[in-house]
Amino acid sequence: MKYDRIIAYALSTPWAIRPEALGAILDVLQIRAAGGRYTDEELVERLEAARAQNGERAGGRTRGSVAVVPLYGPIFPKANLFTEVSGATSLSTFAATLRRLDADPQIAHIVLDVDSPGGSVELVPETADLIRRLKTPTTAVANAEAASAAYWIASQADELVVTPSGSVGSIGVWTAHEDWSVHEANRGVRTTLISAGKYKVEGHPFAPLDDEARAAIQADVDAYYDMFVNAVASGRGVSAQDVSGGFGEGRMVLARDAVRQGMADRVATLEEVVADAARGTRRPRNLVGWRGEPDPEATPPTEAAPTGEVRIEVNTPAAAENTEAEIPAERLRLLGRGKVRELFGLRADDSTVPALAGGETRKEEQ
Repeated sequence: MKYDRIIAYALSTPWAIRPEALGAILDVLQIRAAGGRYTDEELVERLEAARAQNGERAGGRTRGSVAVVPLYGPIFPKANLFTEVSGATSLSTFAATLRRLDADPQIAHIVLDVDSPGGSVELVPETADLIRRLKTPTTAVANAEAASAAYWIASQADELVVTPSGSVGSIGVWTAHEDWSVHEANRGVRTTLISAGKYKVEGHPFAPLDDEARAAIQADVDAYYDMFVNAVASGRGVSAQDVSGGFGEGRMVLARDAVRQGMADRVATLEEVVADAARGTRRPRNLVGWRGEPDPEATPPTEAAPTGEVRIEVNTPAAAENTEAEIPAERLRLLGRGKVRELFGLRADDSTVPALAGGETRKEEQ
């Protein structure tokens, strides 16, 4: 019974995760509820294996001046025994790693290696905001899955790449309510709640959910969903309506379709992204209009090197002035900070780019 109620509590928490992934997590609790448990030897073995993996995760790994930081498995706000045993991600540890790398003068580029079905919404908005404020250029790679909360976080990087077999999306928030009243009645049990505060026990599992409680829970889900949609819109340089009315509408989207819809910038493997960053080369972000069409107002990319890499050239002041004259401020706002910096050249700062006048921090190019 104890674990059954833990499961009910877990379901009632707002989640930004693929439902089938949460189901797998709850299966572990169901096994526990049925009396299953690891032996001491099995627990030690799993802990040692997970800690070995998490040890690398906590510090990331570097290739020259490029730091690769994994974002793996279900996402939780803080580390606990479950995150250690299951290989899940603690956002507190993840954020601490990003802050340390951002302050390291030897790190010129951060690559997020993302393979996660999403997780709890707690600390996700704060982590997404942290990535937007990093001074170090950051690329997120869906390798192979950036779903729900993981996509929320990855969408805030300067560039979002999907491995050829990967997918992104699952934009949405959900929760559940379990009604235990019939189960208790069958057992001859009736739970009486004694409380103070009008809504203190609202949504409890010992009676069917009433309309007022359902509306309150829906309001919370809607609030988190709005945070999710607005963050993705800001990170991808599109409108909130484009995100809520497209971008998979809760479904996962495969790599090439994701690029066509503006959910990602290009298709490449993690190894290719790290190699590009290690060489100090950057590829241009995908230019998309409101519905994923090529942007007719965008300036063409710089000439590609024989390897297919693109080196961003510094524009002259005159070129920057011409670009500003040709592209409306609204279009610049929608393109997002990474593309605006490319269009205006690396010398541009917030004062010369109207799209960045809202207080976004410009990342220094290495």
